[in-house]
Amino acid sequence: MYFVIDKSTDPQWNLAAEEYLFKHLNEPVFRLWQNENAVIIGHHQNALAEINIDYVSKNGIKVVRRLTGGGAVFHDLGNVNFTFIDNRVDSEDTSSMFARFTKPIIEALEGLGVKAYLEGRNDLLIDGRKFSGNAVAVYKNRVLQHGTLLFSSSMADLSQALASRPEKFIGKSVQSNRSRVTNISEHLAQPMSVESFIDYMDNFIRNSRAKDYKLYSYSSKDLFEISKLKAEKYSKEWWNFGQSPKYQFSKVEKFNGGLLEVYLNVEKGIISDIKIFGDYFFSKETIDIEKLLVGVAHNYESIEAKINEIEIGDYFSNITKEEFLTLFF
Repeated sequence: MYFVIDKSTDPQWNLAAEEYLFKHLNEPVFRLWQNENAVIIGHHQNALAEINIDYVSKNGIKVVRRLTGGGAVFHDLGNVNFTFIDNRVDSEDTSSMFARFTKPIIEALEGLGVKAYLEGRNDLLIDGRKFSGNAVAVYKNRVLQHGTLLFSSSMADLSQALASRPEKFIGKSVQSNRSRVTNISEHLAQPMSVESFIDYMDNFIRNSRAKDYKLYSYSSKDLFEISKLKAEKYSKEWWNFGQSPKYQFSKVEKFNGGLLEVYLNVEKGIISDIKIFGDYFFSKETIDIEKLLVGVAHNYESIEAKINEIEIGDYFSNITKEEFLTLFF
């Protein structure tokens, strides 16, 4: 078994590294890693429906899509991520995979006096509160299962970054289940730093699971391919937002200049149709703005760039550009 202890906290690099290890190594892998502040989106989720776009943008929180399914999770340096990669067992379903790979985590926590358990298909709980969300992916004969270990995460950032308004969105994307959460550190008999916790988990898994333990060191080729994958995929808008499923979005706001309603159809992150209604005054036809925004990515920067090409007051009297932009998120 290879053990990988990553020091990078760049979420885009870490997810690129995970895909690379998954698809290029043949031996079992156990990996511990951390991300700086980030929201990690499930493979089939609508990114914008899962995040508080204002909070995420203001606080420089990266949004990155992963290979595995499931719901959105918040990462910070108070959270430790673990990954198991192994060969698939014949006839093993996803529930069995979760049970197989979360068992050593539960055993490790028992060694710290923490009673954790698997509930439902993929959540680890302590006293009825979730500290670990898990997800799985299959590639050829290989299975990857990873999860969070909330150790001393900021609950304020977690709740703010993941705050969403799903009623604005209509589509087939997977919605996250917001559960009551807890930090592992709250349940320890003796205080422990997150660094000590990582060392403990490494030693426990290594000693209990792998007599043929081998610490994996990235080769220069590995690092080149991971950096390439990050640059071409995990840092790109088309992957992190453009992979969102087809959805409809709507919002209604009352401004000093009148009531505005916006309705969007979005496909692969691109506005395919838009309708604007309201009781506003105007000197230029609204249809011109609707045509302007068809084909534009459904993100703040792209829409703002298009709106900067016109004088918004000509279309919506006494409504500012900043007010108009709030209608899209």
